Amino acid sequence: MANHKSAKKRNRQNIVRRLHNRYYAKTTRNAIRALRHTTEKEAATELLPKVFSMLDKLAKIKVIHKNKAANLKSGLALRVNQLA
Repeated sequence: MANHKSAKKRNRQNIVRRLHNRYYAKTTRNAIRALRHTTEKEAATELLPKVFSMLDKLAKIKVIHKNKAANLKSGLALRVNQLA
């Protein structure tokens, strides 16, 4: 348990940031899931830049690693390009 004033503040900040990061990570995961389940090329092409933007933002604030974002973007682009 935190004994110093600064450690108590750090714990409060960590709680808030964790909730913030969980919200954005979960929202992005749901968007990826929706994109993967899309069967229409036009809808997927319209959704792709939004998902890419979400992944880039998560990587920028270090919620996910930049290589993971790149791998997800690559896989999603392949999936959308394979749609007929």
